[in-house]
Amino acid sequence: MIYYLEHNAIDKAKWDALIAECGNIYAYSWYLDIVHTGWDALVEDDYQSVMPLTGGKKFGVNYLFQPYFVQQLGVFSKSLTAETTEAFLEAIPSKYRFAEIRLNEGNVFAEGCEGVEYHRNVLLDLGQGYETLHSQYHQNTKRNLAKAENGNLQVVDMVDPNEVIALFRDNRGAMIGKWGDAEYARLVDLTQAAVSRDAACVLGVTEKGVGLLLCAAIFMKTERRITFLFSGLTEEGKQRQAMTYLLDQVIQKHAKQSVTFDFEGSDDDNLARFYLGFGGREVQYPSHTFNRLSPIGKALLKVWKKL
Repeated sequence: MIYYLEHNAIDKAKWDALIAECGNIYAYSWYLDIVHTGWDALVEDDYQSVMPLTGGKKFGVNYLFQPYFVQQLGVFSKSLTAETTEAFLEAIPSKYRFAEIRLNEGNVFAEGCEGVEYHRNVLLDLGQGYETLHSQYHQNTKRNLAKAENGNLQVVDMVDPNEVIALFRDNRGAMIGKWGDAEYARLVDLTQAAVSRDAACVLGVTEKGVGLLLCAAIFMKTERRITFLFSGLTEEGKQRQAMTYLLDQVIQKHAKQSVTFDFEGSDDDNLARFYLGFGGREVQYPSHTFNRLSPIGKALLKVWKKL
């Protein structure tokens, strides 16, 4: 039986015990508490299977959406099947009138399932030695890395997450209008909470002897996975291949470990090409949408999305 639980009824100890087995950083209760206060859940068989529900309400309408800094949620289970996934989606309470959510790579569906689309992620198994991993880099990545290694660069740790955000906002982030001060403040809180749990590290790249950051990144960690969550890169850092250097250094450090490096994307072809250059493999994960609104409600939804 699948039960709907409001936030205060969730047993977070049992919840996190299951998530630890699944290896997904985004679904830990402490992570969800920060990115989406008051999340609810569907739970089956004493936390053998779970699904977080990240809902909101606008104009009197309840809906489900994907929080910022969360690539994948969906159903987590000790024995995950297509039937389990579909049963959870069918159990989403009727009070939620529409949804646009992203599930996880373990959630599978029968072919042609309505409301399901797929997105691209790139993963790299770090279980092999670094020489083997490096040999699988694409030629362009090897050339860029050689350029970076000749550039007198070094990795620095314990970077303030505010510095990563500043790099992003001053460069690529200047072209993205969807994030504001509240979202960036949430990212700082999330990173600090993760670092306190040894579940994150914040690394940067500078020129040796020069303190100015060329790039920096926030990496989330579980026992099974390192996730490249967020980064900032200056124009000079781009020219000097600082991000290529940083990612290679992380790969070197964790080579021969039973860990997957998660590049966290991307549906953007250029970013995907960059990530795949490190020898990773493309993995698909699903999103799910539904719309239970009346015809008038559907028309209002279209207007709302344009606001």
